[in-house]
Amino acid sequence: MTEELVIEVLTEVFFTVFVILTPILGVSLVVGIIISVFQAATSIQEMTLTFVPKIIFTAVAIIFLMPWMIDKMVSITLKLFSILSTVV
Repeated sequence: MTEELVIEVLTEVFFTVFVILTPILGVSLVVGIIISVFQAATSIQEMTLTFVPKIIFTAVAIIFLMPWMIDKMVSITLKLFSILSTVV
């Protein structure tokens, strides 16, 4: 296994992880900003008000995006297996 192949595989894996996590983190960020604006407008400083909606919306986003995430993970796994079968 050459250094170029290792770098290519790691680059592909890190990019796939980034692509999979970006929508989930985006949902959490948007919900957090909306809740922060709501708290600033109403002067409600309840700590659980920030965590509970973010957890709920993040869980819904994960459930909704699960087929797409599994497809991405299966495709990168198949690619890794094909690369490893050519090396061995």
